[in-house]
Amino acid sequence: MIYSEFSKCIIKDNIQSSYLFIDKEEYMMNIILDKLKDKYIDKSFETINFIKIEGKDATLDTLINACETLPFMSSKKIVLFRDIHIFLEGLDKTMEKELYKYLDDLGDYLVLVFMDNASSIKKNSKFYKYFNKKDQVVEFPKLSGNDLNQWILSILKKYDRHMSISNINYFVEHSSYRSKNIDLSLYDLENELVKAINYTTNKEITKEDIDLVLAKSIDTNIFELLNAINSSNGEKALSIFNDMYISNEPIPRIFYMITRQIRLMLGYKLYKKMGYGESKIQEKIGIKSYEFSKVRGQSGKFTAKQLEDIMKELLEIDIRMKTASQNDKLEMEMLVVRLCSYK
Repeated sequence: MIYSEFSKCIIKDNIQSSYLFIDKEEYMMNIILDKLKDKYIDKSFETINFIKIEGKDATLDTLINACETLPFMSSKKIVLFRDIHIFLEGLDKTMEKELYKYLDDLGDYLVLVFMDNASSIKKNSKFYKYFNKKDQVVEFPKLSGNDLNQWILSILKKYDRHMSISNINYFVEHSSYRSKNIDLSLYDLENELVKAINYTTNKEITKEDIDLVLAKSIDTNIFELLNAINSSNGEKALSIFNDMYISNEPIPRIFYMITRQIRLMLGYKLYKKMGYGESKIQEKIGIKSYEFSKVRGQSGKFTAKQLEDIMKELLEIDIRMKTASQNDKLEMEMLVVRLCSYK
């Protein structure tokens, strides 16, 4: 189930004795944990009734001892077990069997939460299947759409600031929170938002405020670089590349991102030629709508044959940079100039 469904279970007091929290959005995991504590634990006795266990330090006895004592002056006891994958790796067959037997017999005074915020527990693992069969897996994916907008608005309200929906969308896109290539969490997004809040003295945060305080991500820079290439604007393209270089963005990462975008454009061209519709192409190349619109627009400068030739050149450059090149920066500048020369 998604965490929002689990939140409703808390309200209805329909909670089982154990759960597996998975996915990467630890920010929302902690919010849900707070809701659990607010529901079942008297704040005066939280230190007794809320127990944390770290997987790297835990044994099976540690887990059992934490769960066996009854709650004191509260309706339930909550045990949070972090980094469960480390604990599981240390179990032999006998201990593993004992673990599942123990989980089958947990008392209703307990809520045992296994937290896997690093997505280390695979869906084909025995541990995941155990909880999934009982509908006790709670997923915490990245926020999107209105959920993300509402979360941002709640942070703004806390600081007595405002931002239009269009500027919220602009902020999110330029933060790279939705990027598959950069692992940003809500904690990171909140930090960027607070920077914008602290910068402006006005209640309304504008696009200009966002531009001034939000460091451009490599995704944003790559889009701008390819837009310059699309316009055959070699001077601007070189300027963007050099800005990235001066900002200590590693050349191998810049090269990887350029290669990725060229590969996506080639994929778009080939699938289009095969007769696929736009939504099917987006599904095939596996990117979000915002990035897909960029790739679709930028692919217009090139033919499929040109993109295939560029991919071959990128392979040659990759080999040179890893084996023989003495000046990777010059290799990249020459590549940018050549890309701008395509008509």
